[in-house]
Amino acid sequence: HPSVFINMRCTSSLHISVFVCSNWCGSDWFPVIYILNFVRTSDPYVKFKLEGKTIYKSKVVNKNLNPKWSESFSFPLQDREQVVDVRVYDKDLTTDDFMGSIRLFLPLSRTGEMVLSLEDPNSLEDDMGVIVMDTCLTFRDATIKKRVNKAQIQRSAEATKNSQLWSGVFGITLVEGQDMPENVQGDIYVRYRLGEQKYKSKNLCVQANPQWRERFDFNKYEDCLEPLQVEVFAKRGRKSEESWGMFEVDLSRLPVATQQLYTYVLDEDKGRLVFLATLNPCCGVSINEFNKTPLEQPDERDQILEKYSLKNSHKSLREVGFLQVKVVSATDLTSTDLNGKSDPFCVLELGNSRLQTHTIYKTLSPEWKKVFTFPIKDIHDVLELTVFGEDGDKAPDLLGRVAIPLLTVQNGQQVTRGLKKANWGGPAKGTISLVMEVHYNPVRAGIRTFKPIEEKFLEDNPKFAKKVLAQNIYRVRKITMALLHTLQYIKSCFQWESTQRSIIAFLIFIVTVWAWELFMLPLFLLLLIGWNYFQITTERISSNQDLVSVSYTESGKKGLMDKIHMVQEIVITVQNILDEIACIGERVKNTFNWSVPFLSCLACLVLFVATATLYYIPLRYVILIWGVNKFTKKLRNPYAIDNNEILDFLKRVCPVAWMGSALICPPPYRSSLVPD
Repeated sequence: HPSVFINMRCTSSLHISVFVCSNWCGSDWFPVIYILNFVRTSDPYVKFKLEGKTIYKSKVVNKNLNPKWSESFSFPLQDREQVVDVRVYDKDLTTDDFMGSIRLFLPLSRTGEMVLSLEDPNSLEDDMGVIVMDTCLTFRDATIKKRVNKAQIQRSAEATKNSQLWSGVFGITLVEGQDMPENVQGDIYVRYRLGEQKYKSKNLCVQANPQWRERFDFNKYEDCLEPLQVEVFAKRGRKSEESWGMFEVDLSRLPVATQQLYTYVLDEDKGRLVFLATLNPCCGVSINEFNKTPLEQPDERDQILEKYSLKNSHKSLREVGFLQVKVVSATDLTSTDLNGKSDPFCVLELGNSRLQTHTIYKTLSPEWKKVFTFPIKDIHDVLELTVFGEDGDKAPDLLGRVAIPLLTVQNGQQVTRGLKKANWGGPAKGTISLVMEVHYNPVRAGIRTFKPIEEKFLEDNPKFAKKVLAQNIYRVRKITMALLHTLQYIKSCFQWESTQRSIIAFLIFIVTVWAWELFMLPLFLLLLIGWNYFQITTERISSNQDLVSVSYTESGKKGLMDKIHMVQEIVITVQNILDEIACIGERVKNTFNWSVPFLSCLACLVLFVATATLYYIPLRYVILIWGVNKFTKKLRNPYAIDNNEILDFLKRVCPVAWMGSALICPPPYRSSLVPD
């Protein structure tokens, strides 16, 4: 257990061991039978604070009202008379819930094991539980203390750093469920939890043997000895869900590089769950000082470059590359404290891998000067750097963030990026300076590109936001307009708006269809990509002109009615799009289920003629006849009206939503489907 020291000039030291905390009321509860009976559970942890600063934080004990920590730590004191706040919290996805506290007034009247009652003046609960601690206050000689403190500080910093590093990766493959109940409405999904790492599977309809067939990874931390928790849920509606069973799996004894099959029985008559687990070793994760960077050590650099060279492409296919990030400093950050300063630290995330710097107190321009290394599992990942401001017991304040795709990294060059807001909607105050290097094997990276993207760990359920909805509608509209523009260009060739263009298009059509072979399809796509590359290199177009993020902002301040009208327009647009899609699908369905016998008979006749035509006439000739007719239609009849025969036919078929209308669907057809 590490010992934490603040100042080497201290004259006394406090040693505290946390053993057991029991009999308090949990903060998380949910109704089981109406609202009469309910089950309470919590994920408690303990914080020790001195003068408003956290000096120690215990591990989280999941789903337990009688947790056992068995942790110890020591902390130096500058004065003998101090007040230590001991606070208990319930770990939550968003804001941790307060569960009670006590205050230790130093020097203590007695040492040894103490049973202290938790208190919360804002709670209606009389009994908040107790916490059992073993405390010891010792006094040290100043000459010895100074040497010990320095060693303790180094060990503490090393332990804090090592607690972030992982030495292996647990690969979990969720296979299937067996013999599950079928007479239940709703969806079924599985939640996994290993320490603070969480994952939620995709939702499947409840059936006897649901097939998930999805894979994800959990990092293996040396100081995390908690078992893997697996829980199966059945969900009906947005908020109604039922647990079908929970069990724990001890992965500490899992052999390396060996796939282990697990089959666990759920609650009574709920079936079984089948999944696989594999432990793969992992290297390349480190936190170093500026003078100890791996890529600046000649031997280590040669080993890394050799590992990801082309001649070693067949080895360790899961390890695509190596990333080194030097987090230099940040400048001009947003102030979050009353004194106009902040306590910033930086979090680096690559996929589901996460490392962070130490906190620098009372500054708006921190200099971290730390070097982080990550193993790359997908070259298409994006490194996200988020700067937070520490805020005591509360959740840290987000000061800004930056996203850097690995494929855009320029090795060895220091870059300064402006911070963005939490939702990437606009610039935030401040900048961050980095130096990055990426080395990867192109063969492994290419193979990994054709495999599924690694899913993010469990996140909060998305909430409705009219601004996000408007952005998505704008993006869809932009793509639709581009598609319509392309179709309009093709249509203009048939309309002979430009004689030269139509003649060239007609000749290309004749030659292509007459000499068509299957290899021409990928060849055409290859030529199209090459043509775009030629235009980009000659600076005729920009490579990212269609990839610029859409920024939908409201101009000026709008009143309540303007906002209501904007939401109505968005909802009406979505309603019309869904209506068109649903109508086409229902018309196709009603054509096959004889909702309108005449149209179904007509469809049978057309399909019979098409079958006979394609049987006796090669497809190449059929397409040629269709194309010649399409190109010459405007020449033969300048006033001809364009039409789509298939859509015109489907418009005669009634969708389900219109079955109740006697004007559209005559009673003989309607009566067989919808009751009067």
